[in-house]
Amino acid sequence: MNACFIFGAGTNYGLYCRPEAGDYVIAADAGYLTCQKEGIRPDLLIGDFDSMAEPPDFPNRMRLPVEKDDTDTMMAAKIGLDKGCKVFYIYGGTGGKRLDHTLSNLQMLLFLDGRGARGYLYDDAFVYTALCNSSLTIPRGPEWGLLSVFCFGAPATGVGEEGVQYPLKDAVLTPEFPLGVSNHIVAEEAKITVTQGSLIVGWELEKAKSFL
Repeated sequence: MNACFIFGAGTNYGLYCRPEAGDYVIAADAGYLTCQKEGIRPDLLIGDFDSMAEPPDFPNRMRLPVEKDDTDTMMAAKIGLDKGCKVFYIYGGTGGKRLDHTLSNLQMLLFLDGRGARGYLYDDAFVYTALCNSSLTIPRGPEWGLLSVFCFGAPATGVGEEGVQYPLKDAVLTPEFPLGVSNHIVAEEAKITVTQGSLIVGWELEKAKSFL
C-alpha cells in the first residue's frame, strides 16, 4: 500500500497532490462531496453522516455510530494504518465551522507520528505535520515562505531551526508561548530538529491550482 488520502468535511482549499495508482482514498462523511467535485472516487466512505445524507448508491461504505471516541477523520487514519500506509495526505481537515475539529486533526498528526507514519494536514496554502524526537527538512516554496513551529505537549528541548530568518539552536519551546510562529525560510531548505518532545510544524505552499 502506498499513501492514504483522507478527505474530511472541513474546507477544501484545492489539492496539492492527487491520488495515484496504489494509493488508498477514504472519504470521511461530507469529504465525499469534495471527492465528487475533484473527480476522485474513494475506496471507502465512512462516517456517522451528520454533515451530509448517506448516499445509498455508494457500494463500499461504513456507517459509524454518532456516539464514539474517534472522530470520522481519526477513524479514517486508523483504517489507513491498518492498510499499511505510512504517508497520509489530509484534505478538508481545517477551516469549516469547527475549530475543535482542526485541533483534533493536529493531534491526529502526533498520533500518526507515534505509529511510524507521516501525516500532512493541508490548509489554505499551508501544510502541517508533526515532529517528535527527530528532524525534518523542508524545501523553500514561495519566496520568504512562512514557517511556524509550535510545541504541542510538554516542553520540547533541543529545538533547532536552520536556514531560516530567525534561527534557533538547542532551544526550549513551551506550549504556552508561541516563540516559533511566523518565521521565514531563507535558504534552499530549512531543517527543524527536536531532541525531546513534540512539535507541530507548518509551512507555506504555492496556491493550489485546483482551488474550489
